Amino acid sequence: MIELSNEDNLRLNVLLANQPQAIRIDESRLAVHGLSARGEACIQLRPTARPEAYVRAVRELISGHILGSPGGYPTYLRRWTRMGQMRDESLAQLLLLGEPEAVVAAVCSPGLTDELARRAWWALEDAENARRMLGNPAIVQGRMGPLLASYLVDYLPFETETEKMAESVRLILQPGLIDAQQRLDIWRKAARRPAYALGFLQACPDDLPDPVPARGDFAALAPHLVPLMEAGNPWAAALWRVLSAPGQTWLKTVAQVLAKPSTQDLVLTTLDTLAAYFAGLGSEERGDLALAPLLVEAEAFVSTPGADADLAACLGQLPGLRDELVTLRLLSGLGYGVLRPVLRDTTASGSLLRRKLDPVLGPLLGRLETLQGKPPGRA
Repeated sequence: MIELSNEDNLRLNVLLANQPQAIRIDESRLAVHGLSARGEACIQLRPTARPEAYVRAVRELISGHILGSPGGYPTYLRRWTRMGQMRDESLAQLLLLGEPEAVVAAVCSPGLTDELARRAWWALEDAENARRMLGNPAIVQGRMGPLLASYLVDYLPFETETEKMAESVRLILQPGLIDAQQRLDIWRKAARRPAYALGFLQACPDDLPDPVPARGDFAALAPHLVPLMEAGNPWAAALWRVLSAPGQTWLKTVAQVLAKPSTQDLVLTTLDTLAAYFAGLGSEERGDLALAPLLVEAEAFVSTPGADADLAACLGQLPGLRDELVTLRLLSGLGYGVLRPVLRDTTASGSLLRRKLDPVLGPLLGRLETLQGKPPGRA
């Protein structure tokens, strides 16, 4: 068993006796940092054994003081604390262990407070931790929200995974986190970064920058849609939303994202975003259907009298929008099922991915054009 030097043992015990708020261990520099109400303290370790083993002994001393167990951050806790199941009253203890995994467990907890978020961020500045914390409304509304968002804005150019780019953009676009100029700067970059645009689609679908006009016939259709909407008709509400200026802007942006997708996950997330935009227009059990049967189902559903009273009422008032209603039904059922036939057993990306996806994305883009009032193309 490795024993700490007398000097390190004394200094660590003094640090712990002074009730620190968080502890961070820098293994590369063999230093232990402590955060307290008075500021930061640093203990430069003087190893008496191999550095890895010596740091492990340091962790054991800290764990024994904080948890009453010298075994370090218990392995069996790592799984379920990541799932947010750690008791709220234990979160402060997790930040005292000097364990990155314990910090992750704390930031994943729904009981994390703004003050604990400040301590956790000091303990481990990391883009993934920033995203986790900005998924917590209490942190978004606290003092840490803008700070974490600013970090993600600065980190965006260095992010390599498109899904994480989209998630970061979605999170930092929450109200009150960044200013109007930062928002506009990210939007401009979205022209070259489809993942950024996807983040906008998810975060503010009805308030996208650079709005386009409503569909040409929207003013003529509005008087027919309003009474149906007032009666609670979801089909009329969906038509109003998508044919109005915000909806047409949203469709244009979706089409831009799907025109040149770079990864499979980006495509799937975009399809899920489409389905969520039109949610409430039918059963959720269709997400596993391929495109052809999904279209057959949508056509049959719209053509079946009595299948949906609200749909029938909408079709009765606006028979000329049958194709649009079929499209709404189709898009509300999108899921991985439409991609499975073309992406089975492939890791394709970039231009090869786009060629493989054309049998699916071509018709879907055509359906988006139907909602935009464009002449029939690939639909």
